[in-house]
Amino acid sequence: MAENERIIPINIEDEMRGAYIDYSMSVIISRALPDVRDGLKPVHRRVLYGMSELGVSYNKAYKKSARIVGEVLGKYHPHGDTSVYDTMVRMAQPWSLRYPLVDGQGNFGSIDGDSPAAMRYTEARLKRIADELLADLEKNTVNFVPNFDDSLKEPSVMPAKFPNLLVNGTSGIAVGMATNMAPHNLTEVINGIMAYIDDRDITIADLMKYVTAPDFPTGGIIYGYDGVKNAFETGRGRVIVRAKANFETTKTGKEQIVVTEIPYMVNKASMIEKTAALINDKKIEGISDLRDESDRDGLRIVYDLKRDAIPNVVLNNLFKYTQLQSSFGVNNVALVGGRPITLNLKDLIVHFVEHRHEVVIRRTEYELEEARKRAHILEGLLIALDNLDEVINLIRSSRDPEIARAGLIERFALSDIQARAILDMRLQRLTGLERDKIMKEYEEIKALIDYLTSVLADEGLRMQIIKDELNEIRERYGDERRTAIEMVSSDISLEDMIPDENMVITISHEGYIKRTALTEYRSQSRGGVGSRGAATSKQDDFTEHLFIASTHNYLLIFTESGRVFWVKVYEVPEGGKTTKGRAIQNLISIEKDDKVRAVINIAGLKNPDYVLNNYLVFCTEQGTIKKTPLEAYSRPRATGINAITINEGDRLLDVQLTNGANDIIIALRSGRAVRFPEDKVRVMGRTAAGVRGISLANSEDKVVGMVCVHNLDTNLLVVSEKGYGKRSLLEEYRITNRGGKGVKTLNVTEKTGHLVSIKGVVDTDDLMIINKSGITIRLRVADLRVIGRVSQGVRLLKINEGDEISSVAKIEIEDKEEAILNESELPIDEALNPEDLTDPEMLSEN
Repeated sequence: MAENERIIPINIEDEMRGAYIDYSMSVIISRALPDVRDGLKPVHRRVLYGMSELGVSYNKAYKKSARIVGEVLGKYHPHGDTSVYDTMVRMAQPWSLRYPLVDGQGNFGSIDGDSPAAMRYTEARLKRIADELLADLEKNTVNFVPNFDDSLKEPSVMPAKFPNLLVNGTSGIAVGMATNMAPHNLTEVINGIMAYIDDRDITIADLMKYVTAPDFPTGGIIYGYDGVKNAFETGRGRVIVRAKANFETTKTGKEQIVVTEIPYMVNKASMIEKTAALINDKKIEGISDLRDESDRDGLRIVYDLKRDAIPNVVLNNLFKYTQLQSSFGVNNVALVGGRPITLNLKDLIVHFVEHRHEVVIRRTEYELEEARKRAHILEGLLIALDNLDEVINLIRSSRDPEIARAGLIERFALSDIQARAILDMRLQRLTGLERDKIMKEYEEIKALIDYLTSVLADEGLRMQIIKDELNEIRERYGDERRTAIEMVSSDISLEDMIPDENMVITISHEGYIKRTALTEYRSQSRGGVGSRGAATSKQDDFTEHLFIASTHNYLLIFTESGRVFWVKVYEVPEGGKTTKGRAIQNLISIEKDDKVRAVINIAGLKNPDYVLNNYLVFCTEQGTIKKTPLEAYSRPRATGINAITINEGDRLLDVQLTNGANDIIIALRSGRAVRFPEDKVRVMGRTAAGVRGISLANSEDKVVGMVCVHNLDTNLLVVSEKGYGKRSLLEEYRITNRGGKGVKTLNVTEKTGHLVSIKGVVDTDDLMIINKSGITIRLRVADLRVIGRVSQGVRLLKINEGDEISSVAKIEIEDKEEAILNESELPIDEALNPEDLTDPEMLSEN
């Protein structure tokens, strides 16, 4: 061991732990996280301060970027020229910052991800708005700290006349934590700050009336408000951002999707390249050509569509598979007093106002001190002017300035500063006009001192100064929002504006959906020919699903492939009885060859007691049945999820909502039905395939319907494809085990046709019956006699030759609706022929 050398044994774990903690704190405080007061990280602050010290303000000439980088590197930020230049470049990119702080000249990169030119080729200066961050820096408004070698001083924070952290946002990855703060509109943020100053107890919900949502420099559309609301309330949230797209048609009739704005931080060139690869791999269909037509006038991406493509379907697939839709994960972590803290919207505003309040106080104290110094000098000058002859004689008789200064101090009781000011006074100040100027300046200084003193004594006055300065900033730099906001089903703010009323929802065989006011339908007598109902988009299309739902309900839409989608009823386009509706592909991302098989309307998905104690029972055409808790389907996703695993050759037929204590009846096309308790089906997971519910009679047989009943007063209604139907007592169907062949529920003959529907009904229900030609009839269940289980039934609807019944829906009548229906028009066309009531064949029991 060398002389004077000493080895100290240490525990390596303790040393590594301590060193890593020191490193992590250095990264958190001195590199990765912004200060809540000015929204700047140290490197940003040093670049702006270095540029200010170099004199490259907005109204000065540009200077080479290399010169600026060298200034910052040599004086304040010795961490490599790349970090400094990259920082300056980003602050100059209008697609990176909502309000750029650097005015760049030359190639500063592009939204396509192109690198900027080398620093020796570009020039830069500060933007005018950056001067607002540095304003009053020389007035002792903030603390200065030594630079890296203690040779200079640099500001620890900027005075920041506007809330840069909220306005421009930031991102950074530290050790064990990260920050990702969204930019906002300057006008909205300042309005919110003023509202807070006027009411310190303002809630976040009230602040959101002013600061509505993030405002990204690249525009786009915020899709859904829940993520924004969470971010404002908690400091964390996931904001979905979509590109701004519209449909255009060329002169040749070709349809196009044109994108003019893309989500924030998306690389345009990379996005187009990946989209082209998806088109080539057939993962996105319907696009014949893709090209970038962007120029200096703005962004423009064009997708040419194939002739058979549905624009909305293609656009939804682009949102699903490409970065035309992306998410911005808000994580508002910033340094507050040197400590990283997650902040909500109000926290950010509070800390900014506190910072500005401190800046105003320190600036006022500085200005007051300077004003008092000047007043002190002016008082001395006025004394000299009042005794001008004596002062001149004293100075003339003095041997040197020091004797003159001492004589002035002794003779007129002046301070040293006043005496020196008198000696430095030019002869022209002795004129009468100059004396008046000094007197006027003194009066102004006295008034200023009084005002500054009152500012320091009155917090309300200081807050008004903050508001006035913010108002000037808003008037000078404020602009309109670039990012639009589109509400979706989960947004309460939109739902509150929708009246809660019952609607008739219709879905056609070809997938056209609409909602119609219930009052548009009229009650008719049994046997009427019906009124013209839903018009369809094609001659062979027909209404397949029809039911009643409130505008605030959720629709759980199940497809025959076993997927489920969520839609709010008020999102369904409204139309009259005779309108065809809108393609369901415009509402949900359903596959081209898939088809809607069942729709369940749910009052809500937020109540845990409700979703845990209710179940969805699934039934397939091959007789498979499955029961799963509703909770498994209580988390809506725009792209849908798998609801059940469908075996090959099978497809989903029906889904019912139950409470766990129902009886289940499954009926076959051949006219047989099985009844068994719901508890015979064990609870399974969401992706399970299910168990056997009924055995088919033959290979051509299939399940036509499922009824879940818990009320023993319920009757079972059956309807055949040729318009015959009946209702029978539930007790006529004995309870058996699931998986059996069942009992006869309808005497199927050539006259009746095969069974097409079964429903559980009571006397107070109404029926809506629709045939494939679009004719609808609404009749009361009470008009139907209860007859035997195996009879043919009676004629419910006159069917024209070649026509068939397509669907039957049950309507539960409430008193209010009953009153409306009683006031509707009289029944149309003829009622059932009297001889039908005594037709022995129709009423016979076999």
